[in-house]
This record gives sequence, C-alpha cells and structure tokens, in this order.
Amino acid sequence: MDHDVYDVEDASGVYNGMPAPRLDGVAWQKSRHSNSQGSCVEFARLPGGEVAVRNSRFPDGPALVYTRAEIEAMLLGIKDGEFDHLIAS
Repeated sequence: MDHDVYDVEDASGVYNGMPAPRLDGVAWQKSRHSNSQGSCVEFARLPGGEVAVRNSRFPDGPALVYTRAEIEAMLLGIKDGEFDHLIAS
C-alpha cells in the first residue's frame, strides 16, 4: 500500500487518513509523559501489523497509518535526538 496516497484501502479496509473511530477494537496508547490536558500523540498497533497515529485532542479525526518499518525509523531517529530541535526553545 502506498502511504503517500490518501483513501487507498487495503484488504482490511484500513487506509491512511481514515477517521480514527473506524479502527474498531484497537488499543490507543500515549506516552506517560503526556500532559494532563490530553495534548499528545497516540499510537495503536493494527491487526495487519501497521501502526495508526492520531492526535488525542481530536480523537474522532484522521488516523495516519504507517508500516512497522516507518515507525521503527521514526523511533530510532527520536532516540538518536534527530528531532530535538522541534521542541527547543
């Protein structure tokens, strides 16, 4: 599945940008470092192995769907500090 193209469903009906509530039965997880106002990013592992991401402030909004390899690359970059400049004052 090409994750750069919206509204392209796979066999399970999952597609990038789909409404998050349509991902029935997934367990959304956020960081324990999230603030009490709910401003955080949430992740959910999908049955096909992909990972969905949503904004907790808009739980009915779109879910971005990534492959495990894409999530792994992002997490490794985060651990290496590649994105620290995004939160620097």
